[in-house]
Amino acid sequence: MDLFEHASQGAARARAPLAVRMRPRSLDEFEGQEKILGPGSMLRRAIIHDQLQSLILYGPPGTGKTALAAVIANMTQSYFVRLNAVMATVKDIRTVVEEAQERSRLYGQGTKLFLDEIHRFNKAQQDALLPFVEEGLLVLIGATTENPFFTINQALLSRSRVVQLEPLPVESIMCILQRAITDEARGLGQYSLAIDEKDLRSLAEAAGGDARVALNALDLAVQVAEPDPTGVRVIDANLLEEALQTRMVSYDRAGDGHYDLASCLIKSVRGSDPEAALYWLARMLLGGEDLRFIARRLVISAAEDVGLADPQGLVIANAAAQAAERVGMPEARIILAEAVVYLATAPKSNSAYLAIDQAWELAEKTGTIPPPRLLRDSHYPGAAQLGHGINYLYPHDFPSHWVKQQYLPDELKDAVFYHPTSQGYEATITQMLNERKQDKPSS
Repeated sequence: MDLFEHASQGAARARAPLAVRMRPRSLDEFEGQEKILGPGSMLRRAIIHDQLQSLILYGPPGTGKTALAAVIANMTQSYFVRLNAVMATVKDIRTVVEEAQERSRLYGQGTKLFLDEIHRFNKAQQDALLPFVEEGLLVLIGATTENPFFTINQALLSRSRVVQLEPLPVESIMCILQRAITDEARGLGQYSLAIDEKDLRSLAEAAGGDARVALNALDLAVQVAEPDPTGVRVIDANLLEEALQTRMVSYDRAGDGHYDLASCLIKSVRGSDPEAALYWLARMLLGGEDLRFIARRLVISAAEDVGLADPQGLVIANAAAQAAERVGMPEARIILAEAVVYLATAPKSNSAYLAIDQAWELAEKTGTIPPPRLLRDSHYPGAAQLGHGINYLYPHDFPSHWVKQQYLPDELKDAVFYHPTSQGYEATITQMLNERKQDKPSS
């Protein structure tokens, strides 16, 4: 590298966003993610001893995936190559492989490949990596905001360790912001700043676990702030709020966040917590979720979780689904909220859900058993000659419109799938079935 190249790279770093300039250079500077990088953790030891195996770093934006890759690059003796899957091609992979083979042959040096946004690679591109990861020529470090179990080939996943990074806690973002304020070489330490810690904490909280958002908002606020006569730039809450603007709710309709929030909603309904259920509903609606997706989930929950403890739940959920689609936002939020509150506060039973699963499993095993002759269709000439419908007892001819009769094949006559609970309306069903077991028509 000559003087001009060095000067050019230095200028590029100076122009880089604050979030890029403040990336940690070592594990000691890395904030957050103590669960995976804390003292004594396996990943930390592997990085320190340069014994890292292939990784898939998975987590929301701004949680440190690229920063961790940069730390690894600083600490490894291997040659470190960085590619972005948005722009990289199979040809680029071949070039990396050829150069890695040459380094290994001539110098015995390994190669670590950091592939940002690895979920952007299609199956063929991922397959191109597979043999070289498998033989150890490349140690792959993939970074993705998408659930790798949905977007990465199983063969590549099986040869990598998935490491999940969580949104950064407020205290970690506070440490990152304070370091940026005082760092003269990379951060904002060359400015005279006046910023209240309370306002800085509000910024950290508003960043939603994304350090990049917090740093870039702080950087913008500092750059646009007018110095006072003494050269001090006052960074107050209004300026930070303006720099941050209104963050869009963290929500990806096409990714696993879409399913995570839906899971939160349904589990809150199942757990009979209307407050939590309304909160997750609001998060999904603010994120622009498809009303039909939410409505379908509620209809399923009405049958699966409320079930026969309150059969009206399915009626309410289905009506809400139709009404929400007809009305649209913003009023649809009221309709869906009514359904969510009703389902969350309704008595719960999953007996019908368990019953069909058990019946389904048995039907798969015994699907060749012929149906009993007395139950077969008898509405055609000659059916009686085949014995169809003979000895069938018509329930409406008996008291309470019920008569004891076997409807299952002989081989399965003792099978029981439905176990009603004592919740809500299902208590009535339980009483009725118990009476019929004693051959008593219910009144």
